[in-house]
Amino acid sequence: MTHQALVVPVAHKHAATIYVAVELSMSSWVIGLVDPRNGKISRHQISCSDLDRLMELISRARKAAGCERVVLCYEAGRDGFWLSRILQQRGLEVLVLDPASLPVDRRQRRAKSDGLDVEMLLRAVMAHERGEPRACSVCRVPSVEEEDARRLPRERERLQSERTAHSNRIKGLLAVQGIYHVTPLRPDFQDRLKEKSTGDGRPLPLQLLREIEREVERLRLVQEALKQVEKEMADLAMWNTRIGRIIRMLMRFKGIGPVLATVLACECLYKDFANRSEIGSYSGLVPSPWRSGGIQREQGISKAGNGRLRSSMIELGWLWLQWQPNSALSKWFHERVGDLKGRIRKIAIVAMARKLLIALWKFATTGVVPEGAILAD
Repeated sequence: MTHQALVVPVAHKHAATIYVAVELSMSSWVIGLVDPRNGKISRHQISCSDLDRLMELISRARKAAGCERVVLCYEAGRDGFWLSRILQQRGLEVLVLDPASLPVDRRQRRAKSDGLDVEMLLRAVMAHERGEPRACSVCRVPSVEEEDARRLPRERERLQSERTAHSNRIKGLLAVQGIYHVTPLRPDFQDRLKEKSTGDGRPLPLQLLREIEREVERLRLVQEALKQVEKEMADLAMWNTRIGRIIRMLMRFKGIGPVLATVLACECLYKDFANRSEIGSYSGLVPSPWRSGGIQREQGISKAGNGRLRSSMIELGWLWLQWQPNSALSKWFHERVGDLKGRIRKIAIVAMARKLLIALWKFATTGVVPEGAILAD
């Protein structure tokens, strides 16, 4: 069914442009199209992944409006970038929008529907096309190779979480029986477990032992998968790609190993940033001040960017102080912190992590070594 109700202003720069927004879901897609002749929005519902029907709607709109240029947008999320790639192959301009950048009604109880979301997307993309600042943020679509390379550090992170969960589960099962200070990751853990008895002197119950054996088996499988992933991450540095080259460059610094180098390359440094402000915003390490009238306060860092990158940079900041003590960044940190401990050091390391990320970005793009940094032989 087609519904025509809302009229939006057409972007004057591209008056002969059909704007299309797609609201994705697992059951169906809602399509919104703006008629460039009168600015009216028509909404259509199609089956999930029915690209033929989507292209049919666009073809019909092209024929009715007498124009060829089509700009299609959808929100970044679970569906990734496959839709952007296939639609670009079919001759459409596709913008993948950051959902957090879209303006929404701030009322506590507001109307919400796929149709309203489509209208919101259309207003945002048309404002973006008119050149309005901060209308919305457009995501950079990675290449297939770049997207695939990100799988390794992300899988490693997930496997580490699973390893911790299995280990803690085993410790919890034994703590119930009064057995503490065990190390499930030890190769001889099961042999040592046979020698254990409960806190009140009984042998371990049969079903408990069997449950622990199954947990140990799952833990072993996770350990094997983790070793395989880390081996593939080491091989990634040998690839003749931009990511492989950046990993090799980063590993020349003392204090940066293959894991951190891979995370930085795959999560951030392969991207094209225009300036230091963009890379700082992407990391979420920039301040977020609150200034309204006479009220002025800091809310801490924005945390609006890549969480994996942010945590890795904090870790690298501490490593940099240890392995690059004579660098300008390490001296800057010690000048401001001095002998202070605790919270002040944690605040300063965040600022240093932001500066370090910008310095490494410059090194990866221009080859300029951070001042005072030592490269490994």
